[in-house]
Amino acid sequence: MQPDTLNIAVLISQGQHPVSGRARRAHQDACALELAMSLNESLPQSLNSKVSAIHAGDPKQEALRDYLGMGIDGLTVLNQTEEDDALAVLTPYLSEQQPDILLTGVRAEYGEGSGLLPYLLAERLGWPLVTGIAVIESIENGEASLLQALPRGQRRRLRVKLPFVASVESAAAEPRQIAFAKARRGNIVRLTPATEADQQRAEWTLSAAKSRPKRLKVSTAKTAADRLKQATAKAQGGKGQIIRNDPQAAAKAIFDLLVEEGVLRK
Repeated sequence: MQPDTLNIAVLISQGQHPVSGRARRAHQDACALELAMSLNESLPQSLNSKVSAIHAGDPKQEALRDYLGMGIDGLTVLNQTEEDDALAVLTPYLSEQQPDILLTGVRAEYGEGSGLLPYLLAERLGWPLVTGIAVIESIENGEASLLQALPRGQRRRLRVKLPFVASVESAAAEPRQIAFAKARRGNIVRLTPATEADQQRAEWTLSAAKSRPKRLKVSTAKTAADRLKQATAKAQGGKGQIIRNDPQAAAKAIFDLLVEEGVLRK
């Protein structure tokens, strides 16, 4: 039997800009929240949706207000430290709330970013899991029709029974812009559940990652036409090749080309 109100829970996290490193809303989490907020348009008139955003972490993270700026009334923060296990606080809370749909991003932008949280939550809750969805098409008779994002822009239509867990891919609709006034007015509810230390994390050794230099491939030319193209072409970034722009080499390549064509003789 399908409920009159569809309860949708969205797990959100603090993101990190890939260039500046500045704290921001995580893009895939914001796509999941956008998907939940726009679902009302495809639901039957007799069915409404209620969206709740949940974060396990520090309630003082300023980036959390970016989600409030998308238009939700408030969000719930389960207070814990980085050394605590998020699974230990999310599982009992979600078991108590019993949402019909649980949406997450594929992986976090900050912290571990392993992408295992949706799998572990689905296992503990005993719900089916659908990964990398882009659209929730419809919900009828206790079943949801989903479009799963595949490589090269392909889509796969799936049907799954409520309740279920789904991770949202970046191929979903872009999240709406952040309204500053809504971000300031939004309410953050802080809860302090019983936490549990992450034993596996305690055994890790963390160190700063170092970028490894990429090897550059020096292009070689076998014919006079190839040497002419190599000598006169402009350097193009991103292809990992060194193109030497030498006027003397260009003149020699032109001469060799004319000799091969029979225009000149050596």
